[in-house]
Amino acid sequence: MIRVLLVDDQPLLRSGFRALLDLEDDIEVVGEAADGEEGLALVREHRPDVAIIDIRMPRLDGIEATRRIAADPALSGVHVVILTNYGLDEYVLDALRAGAAGFLVKDVVPDDFLYAVRVAARGDALLAPSITRRLIDRFVTTHAPRPDGVRLLERLTNREREAVTLVARGLSNDEIAAHMVISSLTAKTHVNRAMTKLSTRDRAQLVVVAYESGLVSPRTP
Repeated sequence: MIRVLLVDDQPLLRSGFRALLDLEDDIEVVGEAADGEEGLALVREHRPDVAIIDIRMPRLDGIEATRRIAADPALSGVHVVILTNYGLDEYVLDALRAGAAGFLVKDVVPDDFLYAVRVAARGDALLAPSITRRLIDRFVTTHAPRPDGVRLLERLTNREREAVTLVARGLSNDEIAAHMVISSLTAKTHVNRAMTKLSTRDRAQLVVVAYESGLVSPRTP
């Protein structure tokens, strides 16, 4: 059972998302919050698999709430999905850097919303909607590469670098395995080792590092 927490200051939006999630046999909504402080308290209380958090809220915004969740070892199993009104919100990349697993626009269609919740819960891939890649392409390229990017990449083996490049292109472990002609387990091992060496919390952060370090760019085929 996937346990979900909803954090948004718009009651009607929370009610709509909850009604949609309650129809699914494999998803349970464990709580709702109207602001970031309340949401953070409920995350600590319930430790959901997925916390869906609005990026702009009173008392504590979604970015800071995400940062605090990511910094707490006891909440390592919580995957944050950021909600935004605009697909190219300037703060979304900050949320990904803070530790969010991905993001959704508030007018997302139901099938994409449910798919995103399931993907985030298993921590298998960056959220599927294509707008996620478009946002990363747009905002990462407006920031200069990290000065320590080359040194970061030196921590990786050639195969790990290849796996990270494929993660940044949006491939799942199974797709990476097919591309590299290895088993899915080996692909997962390469990705997990890269995450450890680069000190990233999940695949979303791994993608950000891949762009910021210069390993990949929006023009990477």
